[in-house]
Amino acid sequence: MKDSPNELAGAPNGFQIAKAPTGIRGVDEILFGGMPRGRTTLVAGGPGTGKTVFGLESLYRAALAGEPGIFVTFEEQAEAIRRNARVMGWDFAPLERDGKLLFIDAEVPTDLVQSGEFDIGGLLAILAGQIKALGARRLVIDAVDALLRIFRESHRREEQLLTLHDWLRQKGQTALLTMKNGGEVPRARLNFEYMADCVVLLDQRIIGQVATRRLRVLKYRGSGFLSNEYPYIITSGGIVLLPISSVELSQQPFGPKFSTGISGLDPLLSGGFSRGSCILIGGASGTGKTTLACSIATAACSGGERVLYVSFEDSREGLVSMMRSPGLDLGQQLEARRLQVLTAIPEAKGVEEHLWRILQAIDAHKPQHLVLDSISACHRMGSEEAAFDFLVRLLMHCKARGLTCLFVNQTGPAQPIHEISGIGISSLVDTLVVLEQDWPDESHRRRLLIVKVRGSPHSHIYHNFQITGQGIQVDDAAPAPSVRQEQRL
Repeated sequence: MKDSPNELAGAPNGFQIAKAPTGIRGVDEILFGGMPRGRTTLVAGGPGTGKTVFGLESLYRAALAGEPGIFVTFEEQAEAIRRNARVMGWDFAPLERDGKLLFIDAEVPTDLVQSGEFDIGGLLAILAGQIKALGARRLVIDAVDALLRIFRESHRREEQLLTLHDWLRQKGQTALLTMKNGGEVPRARLNFEYMADCVVLLDQRIIGQVATRRLRVLKYRGSGFLSNEYPYIITSGGIVLLPISSVELSQQPFGPKFSTGISGLDPLLSGGFSRGSCILIGGASGTGKTTLACSIATAACSGGERVLYVSFEDSREGLVSMMRSPGLDLGQQLEARRLQVLTAIPEAKGVEEHLWRILQAIDAHKPQHLVLDSISACHRMGSEEAAFDFLVRLLMHCKARGLTCLFVNQTGPAQPIHEISGIGISSLVDTLVVLEQDWPDESHRRRLLIVKVRGSPHSHIYHNFQITGQGIQVDDAAPAPSVRQEQRL
């Protein structure tokens, strides 16, 4: 997924409008620094998209940074908002005591509205007093559509909306207003989209029976922005818009080679795999892909390095048990905390939740190497497009940090080498190793072929290998498979 910068990346003579960071992970990158300072931003979306969380988190992060703010709510009571925020680990009490944060329950008496005696002027006067007393620089008005809904005539709604817009402009507040999509006041929302300086749309949709939230910046006066749709999730710590692919590639150059720890394989690779590269091991069921990946992971751990092994196929206990047969002691590496095994059922979560969980594990474990077994299971996250998006973003994240990625992929018996990834990422792979097997003369034989190694000489012929009680052993060159054997494979 490539980002599409809006054509206005800046202004003439290098002038840039002042920005107010939201503090929300990933959002400020899309907004090229944050919301317009001293101006109005509209966040609109349907139910469950996180509009309130968006406004609340931006205010909370600003208050932590010393910038006072006020949160005005027309639907939820302030105490309910405080309770919900504690689930995310946000404690507002110290900020409220220190005068950095203020909640206002702005419930409007319906009898005044029905008698025609109400407009928002009185509410704005109260709010102006609170802004002055607190020295507030940020203002969030949550569910402004709930305020407008009490005015039955459309012209009254538009009058009040214009009054609010003019008042916000005069006060010079960095204001964020949330509003629902659709409902009883669609025209009011459309009008405010024209008035607001920045408009952010939140959406939630079901793709392949998996719910996905996406964010899009509709407009931003005086600033460039990234205009694609971007997936995001609501976590226990707030909103996370997961790493985006920059218009510029930022991967680190390959590092020195490291040993595979497999007898006979290193010479075929001119000394081993390159650090920071992406390695794909492909092959049909039973060819030894997981054993090869675990052998490489064990060798790295034995050398004092850390490995994160992400398994979509086997449980941690199952993997440890299976690897005892070829003489690999994963349990020892787990106890030494050099190896961490992260397991998941692909169907259990959407792409964003899987990706965020892995990135959190990378931050916590700080591995030098990542193993993903297997990428063919990623299809079960929803679709081939979702699997491709997941793998590309994970790979770009790892490459930018210099991590070695080792992807395992189970292929069909007749899958061509140039389609060995099955998900279309072959062009992003630096090293491709294909494992094959056949049964000539009623015996089971395995062989490997190193298809490519970027930036390094390597063997170009098939080699037999065996899985023994002491690990994998690569033998001398093997004859290339016959046409009949290739058809059978």
